[in-house]
Amino acid sequence: MEKLRYERPVINRVQSGLPDKFGAKFRIEPRTEIDGHAVTDLLREHGSPVYVVSEATIRNSCRDIQRAFSVRYPRVQMAWSYKTNYLDAVCRIFHLEGFWAEVVSWFEYEKALANGTDPKKIIFNGPGKTERELEQAIGNGSLIHIDHFDELYLIIRLSRKLPLKAKVAIRVNMDTGIYPQWERFGFNYENGEAWNAINRIMNSGNLELVGLHTHIGTYIMSTQAYGIAAAKLADLAVSTERKFSHKVKYIDMGGGFATSNTLKGAYLPGSDTCPSFDDYAEAITSALLNSQIRPEDMPLLLLETGRALIDEAGFLLGTVVANKRMASGRRGMITDIGINHLFTSFWYEHTILPGIPVTSNTEDTQIFGPLCMNIDVIRQAVRFPLLQPGDPVVIERIGAYNMTQWLQFITYRPRVILTGTGGEVDIIRERENLDTFRAQERIPERLIL
Repeated sequence: MEKLRYERPVINRVQSGLPDKFGAKFRIEPRTEIDGHAVTDLLREHGSPVYVVSEATIRNSCRDIQRAFSVRYPRVQMAWSYKTNYLDAVCRIFHLEGFWAEVVSWFEYEKALANGTDPKKIIFNGPGKTERELEQAIGNGSLIHIDHFDELYLIIRLSRKLPLKAKVAIRVNMDTGIYPQWERFGFNYENGEAWNAINRIMNSGNLELVGLHTHIGTYIMSTQAYGIAAAKLADLAVSTERKFSHKVKYIDMGGGFATSNTLKGAYLPGSDTCPSFDDYAEAITSALLNSQIRPEDMPLLLLETGRALIDEAGFLLGTVVANKRMASGRRGMITDIGINHLFTSFWYEHTILPGIPVTSNTEDTQIFGPLCMNIDVIRQAVRFPLLQPGDPVVIERIGAYNMTQWLQFITYRPRVILTGTGGEVDIIRERENLDTFRAQERIPERLIL
């Protein structure tokens, strides 16, 4: 029989108001496997730390959101937000589920083409498109979402020398009751900029206005705000049809849906406050169906959801490096997962779990990464069991942005693996090493020793 591991006793201060003199029972359930694969096995085979992406979770999320919207609205099309997670294997799963590509840079545009996306099904967003990029996108028949008047005038000038009409939409920012209002991107609805842009497009003669687009913010928990935004875009569509006898082909509601992650400073956990896909769908589709758009003219509804479709599918596995007692008396635990691997730790209180069975003994703990920087804090304070050096930990819901905003800082970026729907485990991005960087660097001859 295996000998039980020793755990030193822990004395916790009893807080007033708890149910009894021993305090409330608090137990953390470990996360010992992902899609049937033991956490310890994944770490042993692929190194620590390691990112894990669950294909089954991605596909389930795709089908859930498509069901929620398609039962409420006649024509719906999803587009995958490349900036959320642009690993090719991840993007291809979304494309296989019928998603178009939504990109905000030429880097992402080229990635979408390389992933086999029809250029006519690429939505080119962002405020920084160059003349050369716009010319190529117009020639490919891609959907260009105009961000500002300088871009609009540039496209008008380009369109006069190109054989194809540019297929364009305008991005609209507006007051939906969300603070702070995202006014940096697009044309404002309330001050008339959006209507001005529409009039200039329609009078140019060289551009085809195919859509109207908004993206009201990020991690939006108010479904009512989406209803307000959809109603305002519908009003613009109706005004365009009345003045120019022109029907826009689609209304793009962007993304920004919340996830079950908990924002720093939030009173309640994200799992209790995050709306469902059905909640978002009800607000958006009700506003469109109740607008003045005639039933036979209802435009295609586009959505560019990113975070809400990939967060649950991502995990970051790591290992405890050491424990120490802080000057405050709180326990500190150092892991090999740093903020360079977990950029979203700056705004989320991430769920971190032991990767092996533990007892119910927990203590207030600060969890740090391995970086020689004081800001390398994964959790400032969390009730956590005592783990020994070498024990595994699992951080959940990290699929969005951590594999695009990660930093090559102090340590190499780790391997990324994909757990398949048939029990496969595939490497989809190799861990970095010294050769990764030496291949990109050049040493002047005068510095060669």
